[in-house]
Amino acid sequence: MSMSTRLSALAASVALLTALAVPTASADTPAGTPSGATGAAPPAGPTAATAATVNLATNPGFEVPAPNLADWGSIPGWSCTGGPAEAAVTTAAPHSGASALTVTPADADSTGECAQTVSVQPGTTYTASAWVRGSFVHLGATGTGRDVAPAWTESTQGGWQRLTTRFTTGPNARSIRLYVHGWYQQGPFSVNDVRVDGPTPAPAVAAGAVPTTDKVAFFTVDDGWQRTPEAEQFIADHRLPITAFPLPMPAGTDPAFFRRVTAVPGSSIQDHSVSHSDLSKLPADQQQVEICDARDSLTRIFGTAPVVFRPPFFAWNADTLQAAANCGIRTVLTADADFSWGASTIWHPGLLQPGDVVLMHWTDTLATDLQRALAAADAAGLKPAGLADYLR
Repeated sequence: MSMSTRLSALAASVALLTALAVPTASADTPAGTPSGATGAAPPAGPTAATAATVNLATNPGFEVPAPNLADWGSIPGWSCTGGPAEAAVTTAAPHSGASALTVTPADADSTGECAQTVSVQPGTTYTASAWVRGSFVHLGATGTGRDVAPAWTESTQGGWQRLTTRFTTGPNARSIRLYVHGWYQQGPFSVNDVRVDGPTPAPAVAAGAVPTTDKVAFFTVDDGWQRTPEAEQFIADHRLPITAFPLPMPAGTDPAFFRRVTAVPGSSIQDHSVSHSDLSKLPADQQQVEICDARDSLTRIFGTAPVVFRPPFFAWNADTLQAAANCGIRTVLTADADFSWGASTIWHPGLLQPGDVVLMHWTDTLATDLQRALAAADAAGLKPAGLADYLR
């Protein structure tokens, strides 16, 4: 596309933005900023006034280190269309802290977009903001349930400028896509101190069992590094509803396997973090990256967002419950029994009980582990059931 065509598209975009919302300069706009700079604000709607306001953005200051995984994303918490070839965390003149995001579009067909999923509540007003540096930088949100004009600036004249936009979610909105991008052939831009301010979600519920009097137990299987045809066949032959907690890397390596072993009605694929770290040893912002990034990866692969989180090593704290809630997770789940690697351990007296959660792992022993777990459930008069069906 020619430069003149790009500029025509830009002009049309600016006209659309102007039609959607009256441009207003942010209170933080530096003197001399062109009149095209906006902090567009659609009409305010209902908000959860009783809840404290919190920044829901993941890795908002680009300070969280990337997990020690060679083939994982370069920007924790963010998905950038150009990947590491375009987007990088830099330490040169950040707005605050030690680092910022700098995006250099690789070619004339790229705007250098970076985005993240933010969990929200329906019918609630949020304020999104970010400090940016560059030309024709945009900040906006999609999936809100209503049309929202992004905030944008024609030029920050070499300094940092704050962009702000507000949106009110529709009645069915549970998550939005927050994005920042530049414009075609307008050069590099930087982003820092991103915020999505809204009511604090209630912390996720910690559980080791499911409260029910139904004669059911729940089979859960973690990790995903060893995938055997014997385990797959046992699940299919016995029509076992399985709740899988795969890590994103093995899930992405063999997604067809996880689709097959969770094909029985009641089965689901849930969150187990990115790097299998002990979250209780991590600060809250790193915990949120671990949970949200795994959620996003599994959602991209399988099409359904997890609502249950299994903390690695069963290690969690109060920060874990809040970070999970910020990622749209409702339950942080451990277990009452472990049948992994030949074990038959029940962490309470007697047989399995209604609502017990059984831990197993995708290992070379899983077929026989499942057989023992099923025998233990039979001895207690229990049937395996779908976990997600009971945690709605």
